[in-house]
Amino acid sequence: MIIDCHGHYTTSPPQHEAWRAKQIAALKDGTSPPPRPPITDEEIRESIEGGQLRIQRERGTDLTIFSPRAASMGHHLATAEANAAWSSECNDLVHRVCALFPRNFVGVCQLPQAPGVPPENCIAELRRCVQELGFIGCNLNPDPSGGHWSGLPLTDRSWYPLYEAMVELDVPAMVHVSSSCNPNFHATGAHYINGDTSAFMQLLTADLFADFPTLKLIIPHGGGAVPYHWGRYRGLAQDMNRPLLSEYLLKNVFFDTCVYHQPGAELLAKVIPAENILFASETIGAVQGIDPETGHFYDDTRRYIDAIPWLNGAERQKIYEDNARAVYGRLSGQIERQRSIEGATL
Repeated sequence: MIIDCHGHYTTSPPQHEAWRAKQIAALKDGTSPPPRPPITDEEIRESIEGGQLRIQRERGTDLTIFSPRAASMGHHLATAEANAAWSSECNDLVHRVCALFPRNFVGVCQLPQAPGVPPENCIAELRRCVQELGFIGCNLNPDPSGGHWSGLPLTDRSWYPLYEAMVELDVPAMVHVSSSCNPNFHATGAHYINGDTSAFMQLLTADLFADFPTLKLIIPHGGGAVPYHWGRYRGLAQDMNRPLLSEYLLKNVFFDTCVYHQPGAELLAKVIPAENILFASETIGAVQGIDPETGHFYDDTRRYIDAIPWLNGAERQKIYEDNARAVYGRLSGQIERQRSIEGATL
């Protein structure tokens, strides 16, 4: 299988995000929140079949690990209570996608984070999504303030109750910021990459994985700046008298392939061991155009991995499938359950 570990429901029916806008407006006005919007199965089918499903077929991928739209999490825009309602609505909608297209999508949840609210507040929704909806992971925002970075780093003990729940449930987190509150930092071009890089540096300076040796975190977008400045981070770790990065981070930290040109993908694969790379495209996501230099879509990342000359078959197998199954501990069970259901209905 070719498993894409990074997909968002960016094509959700328009009334979905319109409801969020009304919810935020009601908060500002002090009025009652609006009722949740009616969305039919047919509307969901239309939103997927012409978008993510079509692209899966055109590019030859099999399964997308699918989550709510990251830019719309907007944790800094509302209260913890409102964000809990919004997260529940987003996660339920992704679950409906996965139920309608079980061979093509498996769910990852949005967490109801909010600035100044303890991460422990997210545990109930994580449990619901994993235990009731069959989700296999979560997206974890390292900066719910939207760019102020006013919270404590990911290595602070305030995060530990959430990590304990993740380890118990055997689910990883993709470390993924949401929209930016500051126009100086473009969301996908700067804020996302800043968030990826900052999260890695937080992990480098602490001993989180000594306390959670089985915790798994995926840093998306090719790891932000990290693989492309690997010598800087190795050197910083050395200057801080930290262990080798391969010894205390690469057993727990993984990178995806959302790097949208061939030289970037090759550098990622040259610097980071194949065991730590998960195939991903973020489709339909940040970059949707055609590269005039190649004539192909920038986010057709399978082309880049296929074209790396020094990767052997075993390494590509790890990147395309085996690493996703290893990092997302519940994934293989979900795939086997779906196959058994399909076999029973034949």
